[in-house]
Parts: sequence; C-alpha cells; structure tokens
Amino acid sequence: MNDASLSSDQGAAGPLIPVLAIVGVGLIGGSFAAALRKAGQAGRVLGAGRNPQSLARALELGLIDEAVSLDEAAARADLILLATPVGGLADALSRMRPHLRAGAVLTDAGSTKAEVVEAARAALGERIGQFVPGHPIAGAERTGPEAADADLYRKRTVILTPLAENGAAALDMARRAWLACGAEVIDMDADAHDRVLASVSHLPHLLSAAYMEQVATAADAATRLDLAGSGFRDFTRIAAGSPEMWRDIFLSNRDAMLAELADVRAALDRAERAIAEGDGAALLRLLDTAAQARRNWRKE
Repeated sequence: MNDASLSSDQGAAGPLIPVLAIVGVGLIGGSFAAALRKAGQAGRVLGAGRNPQSLARALELGLIDEAVSLDEAAARADLILLATPVGGLADALSRMRPHLRAGAVLTDAGSTKAEVVEAARAALGERIGQFVPGHPIAGAERTGPEAADADLYRKRTVILTPLAENGAAALDMARRAWLACGAEVIDMDADAHDRVLASVSHLPHLLSAAYMEQVATAADAATRLDLAGSGFRDFTRIAAGSPEMWRDIFLSNRDAMLAELADVRAALDRAERAIAEGDGAALLRLLDTAAQARRNWRKE
C-alpha cells in the first residue's frame, strides 16, 4: 500500500485513525503524530504522559489537540502509540487496561522487543491481541516535543514483531499507520530483532557514550574538547541521546548486549595486541576489513 492509496481511503471514509493517542509526545511520538496529520490520516490527537510541561508544549506546537490522562486515552483512542522509555511500558499498559476500548489498537516504538512483549503480556493479559509490537529505525540526538519532525519516518524502516494473538485488523491498523508516515514496514521475530539491533543500533550508542564519558572525565577534558574535530563530532553525536531511554534499552536487551560487548572486546584486544607488538600487518588487516565494509555500506 502506498501513500496515494492511503490518501484516497481518507477522502472516501475519513482518516484512517479517527482518534489517535500518543503516550510520550517527544521526538518519536510527536513525529508520529505530525506525520499522520500531514498525511491526513489522524483525526483528533490526544497526548498523555508524565510531564505536564511537555504536554503543554506539544499542545502549543499543534502536535496534539488535547492533553489527557492514560485512562482517557485508553477509553477514547482508536490507535495508541506508546513512545515512552521501555522501562515504563508495563506500568502504562497496566493503567490503561481497565479502560481500553474493545476495538482499540496499541503499538509501541521501543527499541527492544522480547522484554517488551513479556511486559505487555503480563500487563494486558487476555487483551494482549490488541498490542502490536513495533520499532521505527529512526531518531535523532534531539529530544522533546520541539524535536518532532513530520518527515522523520519517511523512507525509514519500521519493524513489527507480530504476536500469534494479533488479529488481522490490529495488524492492518498498525501497518497502515506507519505506511502513512512514509515508512517501509517489515516483520521480524522479536528475539531475532533484539540480536540484530543490539549490534547495529544499541551497541553504537553504548560505545559512543562510554568514549564520551572517558573524554569528559579526563583531567584535561577541556583541552581535549577544544581540539576535537569532525571525527570526534561524528563519533560522539549519538551520545547526546536521552540517557533514560538508552539506560532502559541496554538493560532490556541485556543478554544480546553482553554478547555483542564480548565480541567488541575481542576486537579491541586484537587491535591492542597488534599495536603493542608493533604488528603492522595485523593492524592493517583489521583497518582494511573495517574500511572496505564501511565503503560498501550504501545506506547513506
């Protein structure tokens, strides 16, 4: 399905999502709301969350039409996106469950899936079929409602990890919503998702943050930062992301993160050994493998 077909659906029968609720109206949730508004696929947009100031700002920016409680969001919305740190997902779902409309669809934007699914099952019980786990592969170092971008998801991949209990209507709603944002949607198994994303998404953030912390806490940190150039800027950019969000991601995906860290530690050990021994050939092999792989990666 493409944007044109979604637009024609909207014209024939109103927006895809008459009432949309966003729990956590920051970069991810705000961009989802903005993209669906831009596509004409969201009617009224409700915002919920822990921070009244953020909700007030989202209202000022036109990202939402109304700030509501979790109870009210559950009772009124046709589609609910949970764009909160994964550590808070279970509590939000538990609070929403008693008020959840029978036909409402819940989805999330969490960067881990296996633990999220486990938490959702515990929180929702027999209503788990209304929850379609999802993960948009998009983001920025900016946070808060001001960071929302209607084009954030355009030509980006969104991964759904459907559950056996999901009905066709719930899956269709979640898939079409992301397609309306301009995203490309694929399905994956939750455990496979977590293994792959630990390597190519989560670990880069941890390495960038660990390196930035080491530089920032050095005795001569001010001098180092004054002399840092474009390589430092590019490598550390993602370290500016939300500490709370990334803490929850690393802990949620603990096993896969530990496995990836062991592999990276082994690579660092090889590099350290080559430098210590003056083994230029071994060092060149490592650098050449990395350089060729990066040059052949055509994602940008």
